[in-house]
Amino acid sequence: MTHYLVTDENPDGRRLEEILAMVRGDMLKRALLIIDDDRSEARKVLTNNVQIMAMLGECIALAEENTTILDKAFGPSRAGKPRIGSS
Repeated sequence: MTHYLVTDENPDGRRLEEILAMVRGDMLKRALLIIDDDRSEARKVLTNNVQIMAMLGECIALAEENTTILDKAFGPSRAGKPRIGSS
């Protein structure tokens, strides 16, 4: 699987599903801050963010499925060597 957010402190990076889950978690924290704001703008932003978080949940599930498929078919990923496609 492709690793994203590779740094010196985290040379293996993060899996896509981990990044998406982090984004969803941050959005949830922000949503909790505006949940009691009755202004129309806050209501609309909250409604939109709830929809986005649901879509992120679907994306996380797809990314996890991809990881499962690739792990089962080709074993764990290795740095610099794609399991599928051309390098």
